[in-house]
Amino acid sequence: MMTDVDFIGLAKEAINTEQHALELLKNELDERFVRACRAILACRGRVVVTGMGKSGHIGRKISATLASTGTPAFFMHPGEAGHGDLGMLVAGDVLIAISNSGQSDEIKMLLPVVKQLGIPLISISRDKRGFLPQSADIALTLGQFEEACPLGLAPTSSTTATLALGDALAVALLHARGFTSDDFALSHPAGALGRKLLTRVSDVMHTDDLPTVGVNTPLNEALFAMTGGRLGLAVVVDDDKKVVGIFTDGDLRRQLAGAVPLTVKIGDVMTKNPKTTTPNVRASDALTFMNQKSISQLLVLDDDGKLQGVIALHDILAKGVN
Repeated sequence: MMTDVDFIGLAKEAINTEQHALELLKNELDERFVRACRAILACRGRVVVTGMGKSGHIGRKISATLASTGTPAFFMHPGEAGHGDLGMLVAGDVLIAISNSGQSDEIKMLLPVVKQLGIPLISISRDKRGFLPQSADIALTLGQFEEACPLGLAPTSSTTATLALGDALAVALLHARGFTSDDFALSHPAGALGRKLLTRVSDVMHTDDLPTVGVNTPLNEALFAMTGGRLGLAVVVDDDKKVVGIFTDGDLRRQLAGAVPLTVKIGDVMTKNPKTTTPNVRASDALTFMNQKSISQLLVLDDDGKLQGVIALHDILAKGVN
């Protein structure tokens, strides 16, 4: 076992090599990249990504990224494609074929059928010398760089560059489609990300027995409303039921410390212009707003300024939204 290996130094050298590959990749971006984006935008079917070995692993990630950002896509294994899975391809699709050398035998076998179906072929390879880029309608290239592997054999820089090029395609297409975070949420309903994007204030807010009082209500009566509502507050409304203020447990402590009589009108001691939100706002955005304002509750109003509910910070956190 070697004990004098500079592991940190070797790691940095590998990362530097891959960074250099990415710099060279930027020089390869030209009108071919624009044509590839336009071909995918014009696609009436799906984007099918294929690749063998490590290129296949990267291809799976590229297809997943495209699918989650508004471009319907899936991965097709080139070996299995020759034994029936090529039926996944139909007229109207676009095929992205990945081969660093541009010479993958498994992909080469598929090309006659791809051409017969009239499916646009976008290739990703190191350069244009292989049969794959020469057969492609659009040949995207990565550039000439060294692999981070000291033997020059294990795909390292090449897979990093391919992944970055795939991400660049996905991001460019995302912008071109006008893809929004709401669109993103529809394809990510599960887990923490789904909860953050899909949970709305209306899903979390309290709506039953909301403690409301009029501006002329004596403080002692308002306290009964606060106790009954169990939210630690009373919402002050005018004659048209529009919210004009709020009175909280904190306000009560401050008033009692000042020896204010319990007969005072709530409108004289309430906090005017309370912080509010609307039912359709994301709960995560409401949480951010509460943290910024150092408050633990928000009043939820409709477009007419009337109370719809109350949302509390701990309720949002209990839903797993953060």
